[in-house]
Amino acid sequence: MDQTVFQNLRHQSVGDLRLVIREGSYTGHTAGLGAGMLQANLVILPQDYALDFMRFCQRNPKPCPLVGVSDTGDAMMRTLGRDIDIRTDVPAYNIYRDGKLSAETMDISDLWRDDLVSFALGCSFTFEHAAIAAGIQLWHIDNNTTVPMFRTNILTVPAGPFEGPLVVSMRAIPEDQVDLAVEISRKFPLAHGAPIHIGDPAEIGVADVTRPDWGDPAPVPEGSVPVFWACGVTPQVALEAAKAPLCITHKPGHMLVTDVPQDAENPVLRPST
Repeated sequence: MDQTVFQNLRHQSVGDLRLVIREGSYTGHTAGLGAGMLQANLVILPQDYALDFMRFCQRNPKPCPLVGVSDTGDAMMRTLGRDIDIRTDVPAYNIYRDGKLSAETMDISDLWRDDLVSFALGCSFTFEHAAIAAGIQLWHIDNNTTVPMFRTNILTVPAGPFEGPLVVSMRAIPEDQVDLAVEISRKFPLAHGAPIHIGDPAEIGVADVTRPDWGDPAPVPEGSVPVFWACGVTPQVALEAAKAPLCITHKPGHMLVTDVPQDAENPVLRPST
């Protein structure tokens, strides 16, 4: 994605941004876009798996802060904004079959079924706008890349067939701004809240921060500290264990941008018409 195009998108309203995505004109990451609005990870499952997945989210609120659930078979996320069509309004989707990643697509209209339920989970991209406003530079936004994400040795609490390790996102924060980053992110519980680990990556099972499991590598300059936040890619790992016949998620880094203000205490808006 051309840097000029990306910078122009940063100034779009969320409605206009979703329209650009719906038309297929933007398929990149959403870090730095939709300023002031809650971004969300996505999991779409058959109804038979929905209750267990909701339990998984309830038992693991740091990586899975549940902010929206659709009615069965309804492709519109009515409590998160006006005219949000979950089939088209995410820049890129991952398709899982029997627990294995089988395809990537930009539109899931042809896969939609009447038994599917959509779950939206808060995303750490949400608090990045506040961090930038406070003077914290974020390398992945400055360089138009996707934040690095890693599997850890921290286990989630299982629910039905859903289980697996916690996934984290990493940002290198200058030593003298770590406390500020913690304080800012703590104010956004719907976006994973405060970090789960600061410092030595090996303590949480990350062997090499230059080789992320998802996203793009990002440097940790001298004088900076790797800081790790719980990540909404965690459910994608749990899906591998659940082996649902069909599951659709966002491609890591490619989020749903909602109409919910980023500092909202209750993510449910009045249903759109």
